[in-house]
Amino acid sequence: MSERTPVEEAADPTGAMLSEDPSFERLLQFLRDSRSFDFTGYKRPSLMRRVRYRMREIGIESFDDYQDVLQLEPREFTALFNTILINVTSFFRDLDAWEYLRIDILPQVLEASNGSPLRVWSAGSSAGQEAYTIAMLLHEELGSSFRERVKIYATDIDEDALNYARQASYTERETRSLPETYRDRYFDLVNGRYVFTADLRRSVIFGRNDLTSDAPISRIDILLCRNTLMYLNAETQERVVRRLGFALRKNGVLFLGKAEMLLNHASVFDPIDLKRRFFRRVRTDIAEGAGFGAVGFPGARAIVADNRLRNEILLTNPIAQIAVGSDGRLAMVNHRAATMLGLSDRDLDRPFQDLEVSYRPIELRSHLATVTESRAPVWLREVEWRRSGPDLVYVDVHLVPLMASTGEVLGASISFTDVTRFRQLRVEVETANRQLELAYEELQSTNEELETTNEELQSTVEELETTNEELQSTNEELETMNEELQSANDELQSTNEELRDRTIEITDLNAFMESILGSLEAAVIVLNRDLVVQVWTRQAHDLWGLRADEAIGHHLLNLDSGLPTADLHPWLRSVITGQEDAIIGRHINAVNRRGRLVQLRVTVTTLRADGEQPAGALVLMEDISEIDSAAESSRSEEKA
Repeated sequence: MSERTPVEEAADPTGAMLSEDPSFERLLQFLRDSRSFDFTGYKRPSLMRRVRYRMREIGIESFDDYQDVLQLEPREFTALFNTILINVTSFFRDLDAWEYLRIDILPQVLEASNGSPLRVWSAGSSAGQEAYTIAMLLHEELGSSFRERVKIYATDIDEDALNYARQASYTERETRSLPETYRDRYFDLVNGRYVFTADLRRSVIFGRNDLTSDAPISRIDILLCRNTLMYLNAETQERVVRRLGFALRKNGVLFLGKAEMLLNHASVFDPIDLKRRFFRRVRTDIAEGAGFGAVGFPGARAIVADNRLRNEILLTNPIAQIAVGSDGRLAMVNHRAATMLGLSDRDLDRPFQDLEVSYRPIELRSHLATVTESRAPVWLREVEWRRSGPDLVYVDVHLVPLMASTGEVLGASISFTDVTRFRQLRVEVETANRQLELAYEELQSTNEELETTNEELQSTVEELETTNEELQSTNEELETMNEELQSANDELQSTNEELRDRTIEITDLNAFMESILGSLEAAVIVLNRDLVVQVWTRQAHDLWGLRADEAIGHHLLNLDSGLPTADLHPWLRSVITGQEDAIIGRHINAVNRRGRLVQLRVTVTTLRADGEQPAGALVLMEDISEIDSAAESSRSEEKA
């Protein structure tokens, strides 16, 4: 791979890049186009730091080379997303804020609801602890009416985190921040893990939702979006905050993380308690659930009653529309969809996943599952579609769940709107706006001299605002780094625990081996292929007068011990070179540590590893002098 010099990065107080790296921007575009993960709205300093951290782990220097790796190794996407998406959360995180929610906020929300259903949304829920925390608090307030009144939606863009959250099973370390009274009442200890009670678990619905691109869930009373906005740049924060405003009911409550504030969004939210980051929606020109409700009109019942007219309306709709039933099969295709998507009546009742439209122009199967599970619509805007012609086509894809009056999900409607012309017009309008801005700046420059005094005062105000924004940005960056360090610390603790267990196992195995070798009467010596001593038992010490630390690591033939090396050497070479598997029961004479002549019975066997070439030799030396003496005495007595 070619070497490329990374572009130096610098960030302004809002997190925007002062000098963007084109190769990094190409990588973000590739992630968005290939896997529908849009990180372009994230703050560049922290995002580039996380990506570079993953690149260092696999030894990649440049972003272009890393994009090549992603194209060749699809599994690398999972490792990259796990590195970028820092899932650091806990039960009752910032306990003081949760106490304020329980004591001051919840009673107001419950009183305002007047017995009607409550809808809660935990956006960026990670492993689900905050969703289950609000569930426990609401159950404490509502008691037996909790199941009938409360519906909690928990969303994230990390599928692995969502799957973990759905299990509702946590380790002892993950529940340390949980007050003991809540843990005893709402958790069961199963196989060493704390499992959230199934009765409350049924009221929590998990689904994938990207705050930067997907449609928000509507008619929400309490919205938790903690330590999520701080990863986004100012422009993306502005867009997401307005979507959160759309999601909340009038006077709905927004709960943010301690590193996040809404100083520049006073038109949408008013602070309830700025210290604890509670805000209330105050904007009154937003209809509840804007863009997601049904529109009524006089005579609607008469139109719906006429099935033929209704079918003709659907079939002749100028917007391409298909419907997928709850069984995952294609249920309806209108005329426009048949022409645009290449479908026909023969495709009806076929599994949706077998049709080309399920993955082209964009992967729809995962979004269809999300719509069915969360029962909320999903917008996919300006999807690029490369058709047979030379020109690109852009479409908006709208997935809407189809619900029965009983609340049962009947299926989903998928609409495809060609927005190619609108996109071109928007680009033209943006170009014209930029030209107008340049003209306006030229006119404005002629008035600057007359406004010098006013600008000096304004400059002072702007400096104070800039200082405040810089402090806020610094605080957010420190919070991000703190979470990264916490994540790394958790990984190191897990690694230390594994190493501790492996050390205990190795110690036990060493003790077991030493007990076996020590139980043998013969002296045992283990050598590698180079005849360097690896094991020297206590019996070898008694026989030759050398301690284990004096022998291990030294060449056997260089030991000053009285060993009959002249006899041993050819046997060892014969075994180690593979000429013989073993030399068994050879007798030799030697002088032991006491200077006494001894007769030894020597056995040399091969050490092998999984049938490979000999890795060394095992030498057993048994002193048979006394045995021979006894035998000689016995023969003498018999002759006498």
